[in-house]
Amino acid sequence: MRVLAGTILAASVSLAMPAFAGEQYVDTTGYAVSGHDVVAYFDLGEDEAAVPGRAEFTAEWNGAKFAFDSAANRDRFIAEPAAFAPQYDGHCAYGVAKGGKVPGNPDLWRIVDGKLYLNITENVVGFWEEDIPGNITMSEANWTGLEPLAASADPIPQYAPDAPIAN
Repeated sequence: MRVLAGTILAASVSLAMPAFAGEQYVDTTGYAVSGHDVVAYFDLGEDEAAVPGRAEFTAEWNGAKFAFDSAANRDRFIAEPAAFAPQYDGHCAYGVAKGGKVPGNPDLWRIVDGKLYLNITENVVGFWEEDIPGNITMSEANWTGLEPLAASADPIPQYAPDAPIAN
């Protein structure tokens, strides 16, 4: 009986604990999202360029440093980081749908249902946009197994980081 009670207690405690969070994708800039302001995406139009963060406005979350264009955006992020951080720890959403962790390009982004998604190349964006809801469904199904794996160490193809902006 004690063994059964201990097993039930252990199971209930493990269910109450947060799931293991994978690592954010961080490129050679040393910042998540290549130093771009993740809060600013939510204020941009769909075809507007990502906003570079500034080295003077940073915050740490999920093992990575994020940069912001303003103190106000940094403070919004600190208050609710999961609401602004890119899905799949900054990895390419279509790559996750296909079962892998590859870098997300901060210039290839979409807000879908209030969430930030990145993709790796222009070609991949085309595949992603053919069926965004279906790709998100596949990504969500794959993410459970992918999240605990190490973040991608690959560079973003055809991308030269220009953020964050120095003080």
